[in-house]
Amino acid sequence: MINVAVIGYGVVGSGVVEIIKKNSASISKKAGKEIKVKKVLDIRDFDDTCPDKELLTKNAQDVFDDESISIVIETIGGAKIAYEYTKRALEAGKHVVTSNKELVASHGPELLKLAKKNNINYLFEASVGGGIPIIRPLNRCLAANEIYSIIGILNGTTNYILSQMKREGKDFEVALKEAQKNGYAEADPTADIQGHDACRKIAILSSIAYNEFVDYRDIYTEGITKLTLNDMKYAESLNSSIKLIAISEKIGDKIVARVSPAIVGKDSPLCNVEDVFNAIVVKGDAIGEAMFYGRGAGKLPTASAVVADIIEIVKHWGSCGGYDWNVSESSNMMDIMESKAKYLVRLKVESEGEASELVNSLYDQVEWLKPLKVNDKNEVAFVTDSFSEKEHFEKFEALRKSKAIREVVNTIRMLEE
Repeated sequence: MINVAVIGYGVVGSGVVEIIKKNSASISKKAGKEIKVKKVLDIRDFDDTCPDKELLTKNAQDVFDDESISIVIETIGGAKIAYEYTKRALEAGKHVVTSNKELVASHGPELLKLAKKNNINYLFEASVGGGIPIIRPLNRCLAANEIYSIIGILNGTTNYILSQMKREGKDFEVALKEAQKNGYAEADPTADIQGHDACRKIAILSSIAYNEFVDYRDIYTEGITKLTLNDMKYAESLNSSIKLIAISEKIGDKIVARVSPAIVGKDSPLCNVEDVFNAIVVKGDAIGEAMFYGRGAGKLPTASAVVADIIEIVKHWGSCGGYDWNVSESSNMMDIMESKAKYLVRLKVESEGEASELVNSLYDQVEWLKPLKVNDKNEVAFVTDSFSEKEHFEKFEALRKSKAIREVVNTIRMLEE
């Protein structure tokens, strides 16, 4: 029998206990040994309606000093207490499984090195994409490939909000409140709507795909808070959708990565990914293009990925099947200003004629879009050619300084695949 302990009895932690109990027979058969939850560590008080009350403890020693517990599941979240407990477990020779993308993105190299030193595993399939299998396929099934890009919708909360704005015509704030009411967004949704969650996830995927640590703090990140219904309508006029896109590419010995809203054309498999679903497109030299799709969050989908990691450890007991990220002494990231993109640009103008003349002087060629309202001379919109981000920002600054332009309303990248 393999005894495990769960640290953090929240949404995911309680889901892990539920799945191990409910599917005990099939899990044990797949793993080759019976797996049992022996302790659940959480400092909160739970009433008698809690189905796992007999497993609960507030004393960390009950987990770390119990030699019969060989696997610790960390589902606390955050990168402070979770880091301390994870390090403590690994130093005690216990395997660790986590769903904590913030911890992996912040301290992954150190914790992986510690696990390898002690010939144990630190696995985190559930940290990206919830229940979607992506990390193990990247590391194993696609191991023969040179991966050269990853593009994905990695946050279900923002995808739900954008879907509601597009389909139902709801303003951002209304769609956000609905996401919170339905349990798709936290009371403090900052990590989701500002792109931080997707940023950490693309950093983890990039680190695995390119076998070198990608620091999420070096990734250019924009959220979705500036998007409006008019942005959605312009995208629709281009037969496209707006998505929060996380992208990374290997270019020579450098990696370029960003998280930002992007206009995605109908020919992309990401265009019609709706609601809380996630999708990840991986491109490799041998396989070409492979897409992974499913629910990117939620109690049981995420818990299922955690339990899959537990089974993986038990099934291959005694072998260290973790990851090994090289950490570059110098930055391995390309400056975002060197990357290229096309943009949708919206302007409020004083004079349509003067504004058009200015735009045509800044850009060699643009595609002018029809105004959303007939005879609306106050706003113009166009799609640019592909330029470096540095060139774009210089042109945007020139537009802002011009007396012919009242306001640069928004600038949104076009996804080029």
